Amino acid sequence: MIINPEIFKSYDIRGVYPHDFNEEVAFAITQAFIKLHQPKKVVLGRDVRESGESLFNSSLLAFMDAGVDVIDIGVVSTDMFYYAVGSLPVDGGITISASHNPREYNGMNFCKKGADPISSESGLYDIRDLLVKDQSPIVSSKKGSVEKHDVTDNFVKMVTSFVDLSTLKPIKIVANGNFGIDVMLLEKAVADYNLPINIIPLNEKPDGSFPKGPPNPLLPENRKEFLDLLIKEKADLGVSWDADGDRCFFADEKGNFIEGYFTTAVLAEEILKKYPGSKILIDPRLVWATTEQIKRSGGTVVVSRAGMTIIAARMKKEDIVFGGEMSSHFYFRDNFYRDNGLIPLFLIIEMMAKYNKPLSELVLPFTSKYFTPGEINFETEKKDEIIAAFEEKFKDGNCEHIDGFSVEYPEWRLNLRKSNTEPLLRLNLEAKSKELMEEKKEELVDLIKGMS
Repeated sequence: MIINPEIFKSYDIRGVYPHDFNEEVAFAITQAFIKLHQPKKVVLGRDVRESGESLFNSSLLAFMDAGVDVIDIGVVSTDMFYYAVGSLPVDGGITISASHNPREYNGMNFCKKGADPISSESGLYDIRDLLVKDQSPIVSSKKGSVEKHDVTDNFVKMVTSFVDLSTLKPIKIVANGNFGIDVMLLEKAVADYNLPINIIPLNEKPDGSFPKGPPNPLLPENRKEFLDLLIKEKADLGVSWDADGDRCFFADEKGNFIEGYFTTAVLAEEILKKYPGSKILIDPRLVWATTEQIKRSGGTVVVSRAGMTIIAARMKKEDIVFGGEMSSHFYFRDNFYRDNGLIPLFLIIEMMAKYNKPLSELVLPFTSKYFTPGEINFETEKKDEIIAAFEEKFKDGNCEHIDGFSVEYPEWRLNLRKSNTEPLLRLNLEAKSKELMEEKKEELVDLIKGMS
């Protein structure tokens, strides 16, 4: 069997089903994972995708054939998977998921013991390389066992433990699940703890066909329905998750979509009150607002390459208390250093109650000073050539290469990088005035299109 090496991304596996990633491939990859890590007991889960059940069963068979015991946690969000691996007596695990990718994709996300990530920097490519040399099956005389386990109750208990629930005030929230399970998880938290949260649900029923398109809240076409409902309902807050639930996006009471960049700055200030002098991690795509707030709050800024497994590993290595990406992944030391899509929501709700401020006021110190158009993506075969051309054109600025190419000038900066998960070139830009941001946006977009 020839396995397309392109499905091995920087921090997980993603491919089009069944062309590049199918049951046979899932079986082989699972057994390669076993050969390299030799687990005795693992967690296995999946997201809501239509192809998930058969791929799950194939991976399950691979574990059982090899004599590995499996804890079946069923259909979960990715952050529930991390929680399960981190909190249960297992040696690692796999969840079948392709995150926010379109419905035709599926993939695998791996953990070692303690929810430690397996990325391109910590063994993912070793699995790929082993499959080139050895696809012989592992067959144990003693088959592995299967135990079903529901982590939902303990997961909800964990995410709500990050705040003082007694301080929460009545609030109306529009919650867009993008056909994953997070609205159900939020509803369970509200019911279990009798929270004063009025949920207006949107796309709340799990549906792996993703009938409204790719389940990615960053796409502008996915925002209108969400923001329109927020305004119609006169809600106090909007929250939207990607389909696997490990990212959360906010909108304020005025219907403004809040970039994950600004949410990171707000959360960093609050977390540094609880953990004074701590390290806070950010990615290099957008940095001015977060750097200013972290330093002002007495924290230390750590800049890392983007990527959920890369960041989690860096945070554990350096004992970093919190990390935030502009893509709205938020990471917590007290959550096995992994990202989580519900903890940020409870922290924001707690802050709104504690300071008696709407979200628009919490982000105003940043949104009034730094301006960004949001990430702009380009489909092009000339990604490397375009990045090289930018490096030459803007070599007079303050340049760095932590992740792709970044350049900074006194009044504006940019980051240009290749996506780790999709065949895209991604541009991020920030400026100290809206007018300059718009001017640079037009200039840079025209420049990239002219080279594509």
